[in-house]
Amino acid sequence: MDFRLSEEELELKQMARDLAEKRIKPIALEMDEDGETPEALIKECAELGYFGFTVPEEYGGLGLSATAFMGVLEEICAASAGFGILLSVHNSLTCEIIKQFGSDSQKQTYLPDMAAGEKIGAYCITEPEAGTDVASLKTTAVLDGDEYVLNGTKAFVTNAAFAGVFIVFAKTRPDEGRNGISCFIVDADREGITLGAPEAKCGMKASDTREVSFADVRVPKENLLGHDGDGFRMCVSILNSGRVGVSFQAIGIAQAALNEALKYSKERKQFNQPIANFQAIQFKLADMALKVDAGRLLAYRAARLKDEGAD
Repeated sequence: MDFRLSEEELELKQMARDLAEKRIKPIALEMDEDGETPEALIKECAELGYFGFTVPEEYGGLGLSATAFMGVLEEICAASAGFGILLSVHNSLTCEIIKQFGSDSQKQTYLPDMAAGEKIGAYCITEPEAGTDVASLKTTAVLDGDEYVLNGTKAFVTNAAFAGVFIVFAKTRPDEGRNGISCFIVDADREGITLGAPEAKCGMKASDTREVSFADVRVPKENLLGHDGDGFRMCVSILNSGRVGVSFQAIGIAQAALNEALKYSKERKQFNQPIANFQAIQFKLADMALKVDAGRLLAYRAARLKDEGAD
């Protein structure tokens, strides 16, 4: 498998690096301290097409590969992983699930606004008592005429405060375990949706994370993604896609840490010379660089496989 990036991918990566260095890195600490992402930064990234990176051009996106997006995501996360996760969840989870499993009508209704950054997506699966064990979720969706009625609480929802669209997994047939899970596109302005307080996190503070509760939220029947009972299959497929994004978030953070270590080793002096001159320090830096590069290659392998439609 060829891990060399194309000229277009390299150009997009360099553009993202320039943006990250000039616009994001200078305010990254402030964003973390305030726990907020400036609207101006979101708008700037929207104008660059970063909210519709892999969305097909016919729906207003850039129509680019996952590999190209991952290169951009790495550069953004090297400056601010908190802001990077906003882009990752929006693109790799919410846009992706509509792109893969949505009807033509659903794609036409939601993807153009999402690609333009006018409606940001949030992915609602984790619950207070159900995380990776998706089959244990308790949120329900009961069909009532031409609408489903949603009830339940989702935890650790990224982008919740400014989301325009929620992707919500709920049980339509509670007695059938994972075979009874379905997925819905829920507009954030629906009556009955309540946002919890921001989570007090150890890191990634620029990323908005909180509970979202649904109390008798009525969702049109046409907002069911796929078919009744398809939710578990779709969830597993999309989470595998999202994990590629998580990998590149980690690579971006690791590269930024390596860059800081290299910088410090050249500035810090002992015995009248930079500590970068000492072999013990060089060994540490070499090991760090090796692990970052190995991780990057493994992540690009996953991205290429995704673009090929492989497992």
